[in-house]
Amino acid sequence: MSSTADPESILIRPYTTFDLDALYQVCLQTGAAGEDATEMTEHPTLIGDVYAAPYAIYEPSLAFVAADRDGVAGYVLGALDVVAFEQRLEATWWPALRDRYPRDGEYGDMDRWLVDLLYERDLAHAAGMAARGFPSELHVDLLPRLQGTGTGRRLVDTLLDALRAMGSSGVHFGVAVTNDRAIGFYRHLGFERDPDDDGVTFLMRL
Repeated sequence: MSSTADPESILIRPYTTFDLDALYQVCLQTGAAGEDATEMTEHPTLIGDVYAAPYAIYEPSLAFVAADRDGVAGYVLGALDVVAFEQRLEATWWPALRDRYPRDGEYGDMDRWLVDLLYERDLAHAAGMAARGFPSELHVDLLPRLQGTGTGRRLVDTLLDALRAMGSSGVHFGVAVTNDRAIGFYRHLGFERDPDDDGVTFLMRL
């Protein structure tokens, strides 16, 4: 998809609390394997509750946004130690969401998938990644107007530099198997696909 933003007008900067609503919006508008998920959910903040807000709230030093003249249109979010991060969320973030979204409630397909994620946190996978030297995690999303401008690479490089400065030995993250654009993007940036994963997990030593 062609972009409409001038690359020189796009600013990469640290996240601030004033950006939280924008993070929720970008997460929703890229939540269907990179496409807009607005029409697929009856709970438009739920995807951001899972994939964006906790990173920004609990690890703000690893949160960066991309903004053009029209505002924030992309972000990269990270966790230095995913095991410790998940343990903290288990104590302080997921319980309130589970109260709000009971598992036996009635949901559409996308909301059901997200609600199940509230209750099925895979700490074993995170611990396994850490044991292999990939303790950190990242998430990056861009609205269409920033795609093709080099902003994705700039965001990822910014986060990787921050993780290196904090002493991380490696990063991992999952990608939807249907998101061909993202898979190609990460391969282009030098991430390697995990051969031991039946899904799509990318890895990089730092």
